[in-house]
Amino acid sequence: MPAKISPATAPLPWLFRRRSSTDMIKNLASVSSSLLPAFGTVVDEGYLELKKYVIAPYDRRYRLWQTFLVVLVIYSAWVSPFELAFKKASIGFMPVDLVVDAFFATDIILTFFVAYLDKTTYLLVDDHKKIATRYVTSLGFPMDIASTLPFQLIYRIFTGKINRGQVFGILNLLRLWRLRRVSELFARLEKDARFSYFYTRLFKLLTVTLFAVHSAGCFYYWLAAHHDPPDHTWIGSQVQDFKHRSIWLGYTYSIYWSIVTLTTVGYGDLHAVNTGEKIFNMLYMLFNIGLTAYIIGNMTNLIVHSAVRTFAMRDAINQILRYASKNRLPEGLKDQMLAHMQLKFKTAELQQEEVLEDLPKAIRSSISRHLFHNTVEKAYLVKGVSEDLITQMVSDMKAEYYPPKVEIILQNEFPTDFYILVSGEVDLLTYKNGTEQFLLRLGAGEMAGEIGVIFNIPQPYTVRTRRLSQVIRMSHQHFKQIVQPLSDDGKTIMSNFLQYLKGLKPEILEEIPFLTELLGEMNVEKIFYLNHYDSLPTRFTYQNGM
Repeated sequence: MPAKISPATAPLPWLFRRRSSTDMIKNLASVSSSLLPAFGTVVDEGYLELKKYVIAPYDRRYRLWQTFLVVLVIYSAWVSPFELAFKKASIGFMPVDLVVDAFFATDIILTFFVAYLDKTTYLLVDDHKKIATRYVTSLGFPMDIASTLPFQLIYRIFTGKINRGQVFGILNLLRLWRLRRVSELFARLEKDARFSYFYTRLFKLLTVTLFAVHSAGCFYYWLAAHHDPPDHTWIGSQVQDFKHRSIWLGYTYSIYWSIVTLTTVGYGDLHAVNTGEKIFNMLYMLFNIGLTAYIIGNMTNLIVHSAVRTFAMRDAINQILRYASKNRLPEGLKDQMLAHMQLKFKTAELQQEEVLEDLPKAIRSSISRHLFHNTVEKAYLVKGVSEDLITQMVSDMKAEYYPPKVEIILQNEFPTDFYILVSGEVDLLTYKNGTEQFLLRLGAGEMAGEIGVIFNIPQPYTVRTRRLSQVIRMSHQHFKQIVQPLSDDGKTIMSNFLQYLKGLKPEILEEIPFLTELLGEMNVEKIFYLNHYDSLPTRFTYQNGM
């Protein structure tokens, strides 16, 4: 039955107790089986409470036990084909095999106490009867038993004799069933964000290749060892009386042949002699075609994936160059386009817009608040406003990077956004009689474009970056929607805005013809009223015949 939430905050014990078997788990683990170990997610185990003597599948110590078993699986995968090929080595490995089998026998017993996730309800089942029924009726139970039984020891106990027959070597191959644990481990590691996907996948490919080479070499030697006469074999034709020679000599020859065949080198010094070896060679080479395609396909995918952003950047740059050439754009404008495109790719990892778009708005708001709250609250326009207004503004702002010598705002363009500098510097410029004139330099924490937004007039200045700059911007419409319901904050904003305008240099104020008269005749209340309920710039423009 599903377990329930417990208010305890202590670490998860090895075995759990619960007060009622009818309660449900309401933690993350109950949502979907894909949450088990995915992307390094650690389920809050302190809130699980299961039946007595039931182990949570997410328990760290149980996961550690499973990882330890994977190490033993690697040993079994190596020694099982080796013992089949080299009978003399099987006696020396027997004590170790018995210890390994004892660990897997212990795991069989533990499996009867491990809760599982019901795929229909997506809840953790901790009922002992259901756990046992599910395990016993699955294919895993008989295969686990068959791969764990020490057949040679059982035969010796009942007969009192030691038998080195090939039947026991073949039965020992049942241990290869344990390899599914390695596959499950790699599946978890590939999804775990704490590990590099590239190196995890690369290690998996290397492991598969080594296992294929080792197994093929051992099986090929086994064919030669059981062929009569021994000299009429691939190794017997090269090494006289190879059966009585060193085990490692035979193993070296086997691995050498396997690697040469896998890599399609085929020197010809070791080749099939009898019909059985030729059939095995044909099957092995057919297998190698699939294995080689699997390895090359995966390696190509890993390499291309690591360079896909570079390919995209190069393609975008080539498109810009072709566009600029066809339309005969000036060199300065083309350089700005290239600089902006290169900066876009360089800062993609910092912005990650495609990642943020998939997140809920609450999480995006929390991220924006963490990154930009301090910057926004220091801006002069929102000094003294409520925390609620700042929070709403931060949530709707977008972060952008601009390279040096790039215009963020053009003079006389329609005001759609205003900007707050997070880092870097920008210059306020104006053009008179075709000549560029410098007006003011703005740094981190200062604002640009707000005059055009608040007055709803064409931007009076050009804003150009001096060096690499990060800004956060907010649209005119969002700002208006946020401020309108908050009359007190609106008045505070207008008061801050007027004070800022009064502190500007005369040459800056001259760029807005009606501004001097406006500052002299209107107070905060009237400016806020007109800007809040009507179009202040339109009303003022009409009154002044502009």
